[in-house]
Amino acid sequence: MSRSRRAGSRDPDQEADAPLRTEPAGSEAVAPLLSDADADRLAEALRAAGYTAEAVVDLLGEEAAGALARAERVPGLRATTGGSPLETLVRLFLLGSTEPAAAVHAALPVAAAPAIAGVLLEPDGDHYRAAIDLRPYESWWVVADLGTDVRHGPVRPDHVLGVGPASLTLSSATIRRPVGTALDIGTGCGVQSLHLSQHAGAVTGTDVLPRALAMARLTARLNGLHWELLEGDLLAPVAGRRFDLVVSNPPFIVGPGDGGFAYRDSGLAGDEVSRQLIRQAPDVLTDGGRCQLLANWIHRRGESWEDRLAGWLDGLGCDAWVWQREVADPSQYAALWLSDAGEKSSPAYEARYSRWLDWFAAAGVEAIGFGLVTLRKSGADRPTVRIEEVPQPIDEPAGPEVAAWFDRLDALRGVDAGAVRFDRAPGLQLEQTASPGPDGWTVTTQRLRQPTGLRWTAPVDPAVAALVAGCDGTRPLREIAVVLELAYGIDADQVEDMARALAERGFLIPTASVE
Repeated sequence: MSRSRRAGSRDPDQEADAPLRTEPAGSEAVAPLLSDADADRLAEALRAAGYTAEAVVDLLGEEAAGALARAERVPGLRATTGGSPLETLVRLFLLGSTEPAAAVHAALPVAAAPAIAGVLLEPDGDHYRAAIDLRPYESWWVVADLGTDVRHGPVRPDHVLGVGPASLTLSSATIRRPVGTALDIGTGCGVQSLHLSQHAGAVTGTDVLPRALAMARLTARLNGLHWELLEGDLLAPVAGRRFDLVVSNPPFIVGPGDGGFAYRDSGLAGDEVSRQLIRQAPDVLTDGGRCQLLANWIHRRGESWEDRLAGWLDGLGCDAWVWQREVADPSQYAALWLSDAGEKSSPAYEARYSRWLDWFAAAGVEAIGFGLVTLRKSGADRPTVRIEEVPQPIDEPAGPEVAAWFDRLDALRGVDAGAVRFDRAPGLQLEQTASPGPDGWTVTTQRLRQPTGLRWTAPVDPAVAALVAGCDGTRPLREIAVVLELAYGIDADQVEDMARALAERGFLIPTASVE
């Protein structure tokens, strides 16, 4: 998720990193951190050491693994004193320890391939410490820059972020149905591209930073994969092309626009980078193609955040589902991102913090929302746009729930809902609260609850509860509507509206139409 400089600008320190070769647009224009032969040697050493996510957890044990997840090193260091190649790799790359040269040579082929040491390691007398992050993730290895939990102090301006909460959120929510072509905008070290490789015929990644693309290339090579990797700003490198699936974990941070850290700062003030990406994404989608991206948006004084996002989505020709997962006030937000980049230890921390708050105040920012935007280029005359808060804990992965929402839209679009058979969602529950009275217990409130998936709850009145009870997949809705009209005095149109709303939320599932 690296992109901080505007197109055409260049970090003066960048020339020391891997320079680009001049090649036609769309070609492999990324100079490698390691040759293919050395990358293959490194992968073989990692396999030989058993450096996998499962093996690391087994080695550390539950307590030390939990501590490592909280960025606490001591339990892990105590659990890795045996000197095996696996322990050496864990201590180097996950715990930030300085290790004896003999142990490092036993774990990595640095003698046979000195370039590996030049990329991965920094010498410290007769010891080595890690120069970059190399860690197992699911069934892969990922190459990125070391985080502030291992390398203290502010990160470099062109810092390449590794696996983090935001990338995990996006990977969980992405729909994993097979596609022909997929695009990862702001690929960074390639986390999203790894996942895309499992269900896309071809993967393209873009990033404004050559350094990020070089790390993504090494990530791909270590895992036996190849991606088309293109340098450029947002969608510029793929202008005129179309993809079946686009994902992006962009530098969406809201602020003055001059923060200067590639992985979080776009160079655009406010939430403009999120707006631009959402507005431009349909241009690179095939018909029926999807775009899923993370974004931040401003809650401005006197303005509805839902209306703000509705304006971004207007006229795109896309069905859209927007989740607001979190909301932070300005002071929380500024402190979080200053700390995330290691700036809290900087002498300029308080001045930068104050300047960020000054900008929020001047811009009328009351809060900042974070969430997921999913677009589908439907071609519908009246696309469905749903913008809502999803603050509750949800089951992971969430991608199947996102896909199911669009499936339900398709099942009910342009059809007579009265002819549709609806079934209750698996495991759906009706919770009732009752109060005692002179004649016994009286039900005062009823709520539908999904115990799995997105775990929605919703209050319902007796008519809605009766509708849900009658939907067992055996009868068309119009037959149930006759019963409800007699019992509750509601007409067929009202019943259809109720069923569509329940289906959109996933309480009811359209299963078939009798016409």
